[in-house]
Amino acid sequence: MQLGANLPLQDIGGDPGVVRDYAQAAEEMGFDFLGAADHVIGVNAATRPDWGERNTSADLFHDPFVLYGFLSACTKKIGFSTQVLILAQRQAALVAKQAACVDVLSGGRFRLGVGVGWNAEEFVTLNEDFSNRGRRSEEQVQLIQALWAEPHVTFEGKWHKVNDAGINPLPGGGGMPLWFGGHEDVTLRRTAKWGDGWIMLAHPPGDSALADFAKLRAYTEAEGRDPARMGIEIWTSVGAGGPDDWRREFQFWQDAGVSHITVNNTFNRGDHHTRITGRSLADHMDGIKSYRSAVADLL
Repeated sequence: MQLGANLPLQDIGGDPGVVRDYAQAAEEMGFDFLGAADHVIGVNAATRPDWGERNTSADLFHDPFVLYGFLSACTKKIGFSTQVLILAQRQAALVAKQAACVDVLSGGRFRLGVGVGWNAEEFVTLNEDFSNRGRRSEEQVQLIQALWAEPHVTFEGKWHKVNDAGINPLPGGGGMPLWFGGHEDVTLRRTAKWGDGWIMLAHPPGDSALADFAKLRAYTEAEGRDPARMGIEIWTSVGAGGPDDWRREFQFWQDAGVSHITVNNTFNRGDHHTRITGRSLADHMDGIKSYRSAVADLL
């Protein structure tokens, strides 16, 4: 099982020294990877009184490819994961190129997590179609994986066409891990067909999560792939409970076959996942250190 730490940029800010210090501290503590969210634009909440608690222009998000390019030079072994990149609002070939560059420059430490997004305003700004984003992302994934695998690709789909061309550099080994985030049944089916893992955020420990894990494994087997090789990632936090609670939850996920856990102390979802009160760099370092200390012997 791998243990990751979310980069809490909305709390600690995006100054290079702060981002570097957090990443290096997580690496020194023994974390396996860092996770980062993705939004290109945020709306002005002042003109949208009913926007709610969703992300706005007040929330800082570094471009994940730039962020991980920077951090690959500041660290030695910790991995990097997008959680998740909103694929359908970007050009597929450009994503393939950017991901390959991060993979090469980091020495193979990059994992691309993709999703369909929820903010229609981002798609408007980026001149992409929000209504077909799920179907279009399926074709994007196929093109991206083809561009990673071969120096020259001929591809013709509904939305993409390549005439015997390719990207350079190519990722090591002809590809890299590509994971899907989301909670609809169609996400599980996409993961089973094209993905290396599923980033699951919605469920607390319990029967609902186990049922979706079983469904994913059944879909994977139906695609002629090995369910044992399918990764599953969940998020946790130290905003509620204490070390004994975190250990019980960790053991539940471990027994359920979860392969990756990300400590995300800025995330709220129901009663089972509560953000920490503090927002400083020291608060977040203490949070991830406390969690890893609690579960270190279980890793």
